[in-house]
Amino acid sequence: MKKRRNILVLLVLLIVLGCTSRVENPVKVDKLPAIYPDYVGVTIPAEIAPLNFNSVDDAVDRIDVVVKGSKGGELHVQGDFADFDVDEWHQLTAQNVGGQLIFTVCERKDGQWKQYKDFTVAVSAYPLEEWGLTYRRIAPGYEVFSHMGLYQRDLSSFDEYAIIENTQVPGMCVNCHTAHQTDPSQFVFHVRGNHGATMFQIDGRREWLKASNDQLGGSMVYPYWHPSGKYCAFSTNQTRQGFHVVPNERIEVFDLSSDVFVYHPATHELLTDSLLQTKDWSENAPVFSPDGCSLYYMTCKQQDYPAHYKEEKYNLCKIAFDPETGRFGEKVDTLFNAVAMGKSLTWPRPSYDGKYMLFTLMDYGYFSIWHEESDQWLLDLNTGEARELKEINSPKADSYHNWNLNSHWIVFTSRREDGLYSRLYLTSVDEQGRFSKPFLLPQRNPQEYYAESIYSFNTPDFTKAKVEFDAYEAGREIVSDKRVETRVRQ
Repeated sequence: MKKRRNILVLLVLLIVLGCTSRVENPVKVDKLPAIYPDYVGVTIPAEIAPLNFNSVDDAVDRIDVVVKGSKGGELHVQGDFADFDVDEWHQLTAQNVGGQLIFTVCERKDGQWKQYKDFTVAVSAYPLEEWGLTYRRIAPGYEVFSHMGLYQRDLSSFDEYAIIENTQVPGMCVNCHTAHQTDPSQFVFHVRGNHGATMFQIDGRREWLKASNDQLGGSMVYPYWHPSGKYCAFSTNQTRQGFHVVPNERIEVFDLSSDVFVYHPATHELLTDSLLQTKDWSENAPVFSPDGCSLYYMTCKQQDYPAHYKEEKYNLCKIAFDPETGRFGEKVDTLFNAVAMGKSLTWPRPSYDGKYMLFTLMDYGYFSIWHEESDQWLLDLNTGEARELKEINSPKADSYHNWNLNSHWIVFTSRREDGLYSRLYLTSVDEQGRFSKPFLLPQRNPQEYYAESIYSFNTPDFTKAKVEFDAYEAGREIVSDKRVETRVRQ
């Protein structure tokens, strides 16, 4: 038996060695390798999945990669693309937290090996401390929903899981999802379509709220949880679409009206205020401050749509909120005047440590994924100073974003590759508010994955654990049309 085992081990070794070509006398090239994705010089968390990559030269028939850690450890792979073992990769990154990984890349083309200049990847001292990401995947069109859904991805591997897909209920669209400070034990999303509803799942118990409240004049969208978990802020929007006939502009999304309110799940009450539901202004996209005592939101002077859609420009505002009583303050403050710059602000997201506000700035409107000029900006909530994040922006649309709980990582969407598809990028944030070079969400065979994908990623958020959700039962509950009524607090 022992002899047979030894023979089997020998055969496996021969197969492995037979698949690996020795890199002999490579021609040294004084330039960095051209790889996809571009991981040269990025900063990663130790927990991230392997940074597998391809050569961008289709004529390359083999790639050989050696990765050495500045604090020790080494990996060696060879094949059609750089395909690292997940466990070995994590052993190496864990060993080199606060250090660097040095990549030596050789490529074989026409029988000749070439060795390129080494490049480095920094392994951040800041942990990710999140299990993964949640996001919506949808075709980048607007005529029909097609096949789409909410998904989650384990960031330490390449495993993706569906939370719910529109195949559960024909014609259904799911959007506007979020967890309570990345904790999926409190999870919410909105369903559009004939069986519309707003779903709350708290500690495994689901409730389906009536999609539209007549007293609000619309449905509950763009949710954001209060730090305590006792409340969830929403806006209610009458959204319309307009279509362009000029190059590089496809669609414009605008609101005939929108207001902001807070929902109290324990009582099913909607907490409203006249300052957040004005006739001549659109209040939109509310988020709570990390201390729970303020509500941030964006506001825009109502225009004659669609004729004056380019005049739809939003500022960032703030109103006090009392978590004990659920009451709002008596005045509204403007925190960032984008209109004075001739711009429009959208998607405000405060860091959980209370230092910063991340937002997107564009020429007009608030649906930034359709605006090529949209860029990421950062507002220092202590000094009031704001700056464009040139270190992470691109010439294409850089848009929707969220923070991880320790406020040292963000995820955002970008169309920097082709201007059509929104992909997910991650970047780290240091103590001075400086961002590292963004890196594309890793995939096992990235070139194959992204070339064959017909979907855009949007509304990404971190999650500290896997979202436990019974999609089959949820589908039955959606079509049952059994809904919980909400009421405006008197």
